Amino acid sequence: MDRIEKLQRIANYARYLIIETLINSGLGHPGGSLSSIDVMTALYFEIMRIDSRKPDDDERDRFILSKGHSSLGLYTILHLKGFLSKDQLRTFRKDGSELWGHIDIKTPGIEMSAGSLGHGLSVGVGRALAGKIDKKDYRIFVMMGDGETQEGSIWEAAMSAAHYNLDNLIGIVDKNRIQQCGFTEDILALGKYKEKWDSFGWSVKEIDGHDMNDIVDTIKKTPFSNEKPSMIISNTVKGKGISFMENDNKWHGGGSIAEYADQAKKEVEQYAQYQDLV
Repeated sequence: MDRIEKLQRIANYARYLIIETLINSGLGHPGGSLSSIDVMTALYFEIMRIDSRKPDDDERDRFILSKGHSSLGLYTILHLKGFLSKDQLRTFRKDGSELWGHIDIKTPGIEMSAGSLGHGLSVGVGRALAGKIDKKDYRIFVMMGDGETQEGSIWEAAMSAAHYNLDNLIGIVDKNRIQQCGFTEDILALGKYKEKWDSFGWSVKEIDGHDMNDIVDTIKKTPFSNEKPSMIISNTVKGKGISFMENDNKWHGGGSIAEYADQAKKEVEQYAQYQDLV
């Protein structure tokens, strides 16, 4: 088995855990977690310099999940990387749990608390600038949702990143084309999206966010240009891997999973066999 196939199997095992955890909790944001899980798997298992035994290592790469409602996906990856136990993952959104619907910095492995959208890129700019000032070689990865980039604060941060030549900053937009209330193009059109980031001074590439080879190959080429921040537009499918969730904004923030639990489990049960890969 080559490394790309192994990464894809880990991502699919993560899909199995996302559904298992969602059914157990009855609550969550599965759509964006499932669309972004392939990229998160590549980052944590192939790209980033990060070690759960040294979570506060000053030399670590930092991952900021600006679209913090996709917490279920990140918690799953943090479990697979050893930051969280299986028992902890099972408490997701239960009374007394520390694994909430939106990520919180008190959770091991989480770099920024999230709630209201649009703030993660600003935090990423600050930390990337600090790395430059301190002459550190760590990288900052910031994952945003495409609907989130309708926020003005995103574009203020984008200008700042270009102004300060932050080539240690890699932005990733999980472009699944759907936000809570519908398709992004119907609610507030993003238009010529790549050209927008280009015009703000970023080096931009687009990928298929479910093609592991494309994901790994592209991220490993960052920075795409010296003295410019890099942007990866990851074209994905909301709810990827669960047929009734795909491209349906109902599954942005939940829906009644109890009614569909048996079908969801059937669609991912084949992936349970990949547990031994991590």
